Amino acid sequence: MTHDRYDDAYIRDILTSVRTIAVVGASTNPARPSFFVTKYLSERGFEVFPVNPGQAGKEIAGRPVSASLAEIPVAIDMVDVFRAAEHLPGVLDEVLTLVPLPKVLWMQQGVRHDETAARAEAAGMRVVMNRCPKIEYGRLSGEIGWTGVNSRTISAKKPQRLGAGVQRLSLTRTPPVKK
Repeated sequence: MTHDRYDDAYIRDILTSVRTIAVVGASTNPARPSFFVTKYLSERGFEVFPVNPGQAGKEIAGRPVSASLAEIPVAIDMVDVFRAAEHLPGVLDEVLTLVPLPKVLWMQQGVRHDETAARAEAAGMRVVMNRCPKIEYGRLSGEIGWTGVNSRTISAKKPQRLGAGVQRLSLTRTPPVKK
């Protein structure tokens, strides 16, 4: 895979198949993207585990922080990395020690490391680079359309099933049946 672009089906399949996500480089600062991604994914039903050695024992978005991937008490499906590209080989070294091996290595926007991607794929993992799972989830579910962003997957019509509070859509929703 070249990782220059991803089909929607590839991203959707990843986001519908993972349940546990480790966020490496998560921040306790609510203004940081890693904090918001942790919070957003938790609110969408994913079990999210923030990883930050400097914040271990604290909470990020209501989730306990681990110092390392090895400290997470459950099997991880996806590792979402908020670290600079030069740290990716070391992060992957830690990921490759996990049993069972996570299904996905996801590198956040602005982060690309082709050698790390090749190593992860050789180990049997799926890889996404230079993308944000929060943005991709919002785009593919149609949620991002409420902010006025053209996601290429929504229409201008409001969904028929509006509930109280914040509108949350799903990646697997079916369109309403017209009568």
